[in-house]
Amino acid sequence: MTFESSSQPRLRNYTPSMALIFWISSVALIFTFLGYPCLIGVLARLFPKQASHAAPLTSQRVSIVLIVFNARNLILERLKNLLAQDYPIFEIVVVCDGCTDDTPEMVSGFGDPRIKLISRASRSGKSGCLNHGIEAATGDIVVLTDVRQQFRVDAISHLIEDFSDSRVGAVSGALEIQSAKESIGKGIGSYWSLEKELRRAESILDSCIGCTGAIYAIRRSLFTPIPVDTLLDDVVIPMQIALSGYRIAFNPRAVAFDPQPLSPDRESVRKRRTLAGNFQILFRYAQWMLPWKNRLWMQLIAHKYLRLVAPIFLITLLVANFFLLKHWVYIGAFTLQLGVYLLGILGGFPYLNRFRLFSLPASFLFLNRMVLCGLTDYLVSPITGTWESGPGSVPKAGKEHAASKSSSKAL
Repeated sequence: MTFESSSQPRLRNYTPSMALIFWISSVALIFTFLGYPCLIGVLARLFPKQASHAAPLTSQRVSIVLIVFNARNLILERLKNLLAQDYPIFEIVVVCDGCTDDTPEMVSGFGDPRIKLISRASRSGKSGCLNHGIEAATGDIVVLTDVRQQFRVDAISHLIEDFSDSRVGAVSGALEIQSAKESIGKGIGSYWSLEKELRRAESILDSCIGCTGAIYAIRRSLFTPIPVDTLLDDVVIPMQIALSGYRIAFNPRAVAFDPQPLSPDRESVRKRRTLAGNFQILFRYAQWMLPWKNRLWMQLIAHKYLRLVAPIFLITLLVANFFLLKHWVYIGAFTLQLGVYLLGILGGFPYLNRFRLFSLPASFLFLNRMVLCGLTDYLVSPITGTWESGPGSVPKAGKEHAASKSSSKAL
């Protein structure tokens, strides 16, 4: 009895601080995953930036820069796909990043004078190769893409049309990914749909935060070389252009297709690298969060950085909620949290993962777990920017990626 009576005042002393932690965590999570998408959608409707299209751009010289590493199984079909575009391609600059297979010979023997090969003896990573490839390109507009995806025949035409607005410095296309059968893959497919809607709304309001690495274009005159260890060129390059006063547009009609479904294994490696890249940007370009340095600071923080701290808020929400279980509101909130976690765990079972009730919580838990893994990769493992072998390989963000033969980033 003595222990109970003395412990009750202590528990009551913790209650106000726990309640504050609970509500701060709740508001942060609700704004991150629901509030910001709604807010940016409303702002895009109320304050759209009208495009000032002077005339269709038919005379702009378009260079395509394609970075590859040991891509002999993909390179010929990719070159055929790019040359089949309904917009005249001025040149395709293929940079082989220290290839050890016969990819350079296959490119050289393709037999089209528009294809230029840069074969690097040693590997420097995608970002270093992009610096060289864009420097070697001579077109007015440079299209950046990966080797695995295929463009729809009118993809570049739609990318180019936005550049008729002189305020546009970069344009992102849309990536269509094959439907997944696994629970996590299906849930992430829904997440990717939301991501494209966010980019569309941000583009209407001003500029989208980052581009789709598989399909985006920039004005060559606006390009600034990026650090060779950069993991997310499709965020850093557009942001540098936006900081120079230009808009970053999103054109959903410029479509690239990815033949590989969102399987959990591939997505795990890809997402960890992407999130490690987000942490890299957060710490390397801290000035981007300052309103007087970056007009897109609110979108950047809400779209990118709040997701990086979401796992922390999930933990603090659950812990604080545990100490507040004397009121029905907190009991309901605690029950809801446990229910989401339970549904997410059950979403890993084959029969249940066909239902969105289970697949969405499973993907939510997966994505937040990947945030913690991405942070670990950034802090503990060396970031080299080099690629691992395999079709459409990607830069690795840590030692654990060394065994991966995953494909290039899509999200």
